[in-house]
Amino acid sequence: MPRTIDQQIAEAQAKLNRLKTRQKASDTRRKIIVGAIVTTEALKDPKIAKWMAANLRKNATREVDQKEIAGLLAELDAKAGTA
Repeated sequence: MPRTIDQQIAEAQAKLNRLKTRQKASDTRRKIIVGAIVTTEALKDPKIAKWMAANLRKNATREVDQKEIAGLLAELDAKAGTA
């Protein structure tokens, strides 16, 4: 028995939702990988540490985010010699 148009639309919407979920997961993975690499390099290089600390302070404006990165900022400041 052929599917109705409503069934076809529902299937297409379900497929779209699955694809959006996969895309979001891929974007999240990419951010984690890049963040880990940049953080590792910043903890080795004072110039990168200074840049990263400044950008984190500028862009992490929510209090909950600031609390989460406080330890990292302390490490970056120590590496950059600005502590």
